[in-house]
Amino acid sequence: MQIKAKKSLGQNFLIDKNILKKIVTAGEISKEDKILEIGPGTGNLTEYIIKSKPKTIIVVEKDIELSKILESKFKNQIKIVNKDILKLSESFYNEKFLTYGNLPYNISTQILAYWCLNKKIKFKKLILMFQKEVADRILAKVNTKNYSRITILANWRFFIKKIFDISPECFSPRPKIKSTLLEFIPKNNLLEIQNPKNLEYITRIFFSQRRKMVKKNFIKLFKDFGDISKSIDIKLTDRPQNISIDKYIKIVKEFEDKSN
Repeated sequence: MQIKAKKSLGQNFLIDKNILKKIVTAGEISKEDKILEIGPGTGNLTEYIIKSKPKTIIVVEKDIELSKILESKFKNQIKIVNKDILKLSESFYNEKFLTYGNLPYNISTQILAYWCLNKKIKFKKLILMFQKEVADRILAKVNTKNYSRITILANWRFFIKKIFDISPECFSPRPKIKSTLLEFIPKNNLLEIQNPKNLEYITRIFFSQRRKMVKKNFIKLFKDFGDISKSIDIKLTDRPQNISIDKYIKIVKEFEDKSN
């Protein structure tokens, strides 16, 4: 049965068997692992995950037609959740899942940011695919043009490494851009700041005007902006992309201290 990918859902199905095997291998699945797969599509990756014999497999597929195909194809080998990943409650994540995801390109950063900012959501590991330009932003270094809010949110919450790039020829339909597979290992730093949403708030303020000096942002956030910027060793003439992740965390801590 030929399934047509839906542009509205950002669907591109990975079909290269060699790449599918490599992705599953990257997760180092054990017999005790509980697998969560986001956007399984027609189940091409799911098939190889099943062969690794984890304890359980849950797949989240928003497309009702694809959910029916998965049910027909795998029967009781997997549990299918036919919902939008962004609309699942925190209680869904009641296990430390080893998570795989060919995330829909149109909402990939939104999904990642949601996971980063929610303290109650915990993972064992994530093996996630993004379009290459998004992966480049996630992996970006301070003082570069790709350094952004998602860089800060993701690298605060996870140790991240690039696994490999994936060419458009490995997909159907063929996208116009390359994809990149990344590994995310959770950090044990959730107590570092009181509320991760404050990190989202601070970075949103700073990066809404990324070409401008940060002085206005400090004035907006703090009465004693000059003293605070000096204590964190930030020049008020800096741009948002010149401030390291550690220094953004210090800004958040100062903001939380002043708000209490």
